[in-house]
This record gives sequence, structure tokens and C-alpha cells, in this order.
Amino acid sequence: MTPLSPELQLRSATGSDLVVLAQLNQQLIRDEAHRSTMSLAELQHRMATWLQGEYAAVIAEQEGVTIGYALFQETIDHVYVRQLLVTETARRRGVGRAIVEWVRQHAGGDDNRLRIDVLIGNEPAIAFWHAMGFEEYCITMEREP
Repeated sequence: MTPLSPELQLRSATGSDLVVLAQLNQQLIRDEAHRSTMSLAELQHRMATWLQGEYAAVIAEQEGVTIGYALFQETIDHVYVRQLLVTETARRRGVGRAIVEWVRQHAGGDDNRLRIDVLIGNEPAIAFWHAMGFEEYCITMEREP
């Protein structure tokens, strides 16, 4: 664990964290109004597949309670942050910023850019990422059948 303050700890996720990661992913889906209908079991299976493959995760804990996470993937020229969540009661206290900094330090370092996707209607997340220095790079568009 990497202590950032007396109360905040960041650490790499392991297979024993799958249940909590799936629960946090489920909360992220609700919070961002994502259209995913995956069950908790499906989210846990997907998370296990990701962590056994090309993804890694970091978990933020405070006084033994998980308060956030990020799921990310290192590529040749960037680090892709696929998911980031800070629990509602822990928001606006620097936890998200600490998670992003941990990812930057542990995945690619200063030389690789960080890349993220944000749902267009998730205004709080867009504001967070802008405050972190991120700028729009592309827009993904789709058409319903």
C-alpha cells in the first residue's frame, strides 16, 4: 500500500478484490446512467477477465473501507483509464485526483499520456476530468437500430 495521508491508502487490486470491484462498477453504472444491464455476477466475471488479461486496477481505501477504484490498461503510447469511481461520501476530497496520480506513476510514468472515455451526459465527470487537465480529443458517435 502507498499511504498518501494518514487515512488514504492506494494499492493494486488482486483477485480477492473482485466482489468489491464488481460492486463499485455497478455503482459507477448507476451514477453515470450507463445503459448496461449486467448483473453483479456478470460484472464480477467481466472484471476477472479484464484483470487476468491486459487490465490492472487500483483500489483506494480509508480506514479499511474501499472508497474508490480505477481500472486501466497500458498501451504502447498511452494509459487508458476505462473506469474510475469515488464513492459518493468520499467525493470532493482529492481521492479521485490521488487515484489518477497513482495510475500515472505506476502505469507508464510521465512519458505516457492518459486517455479516458466519459459519457456525454455525465457532467460531473466531465467537470472532474477538465479540472484534472484533460481536454477533448475525439467524439464517439452511434446510431440506434
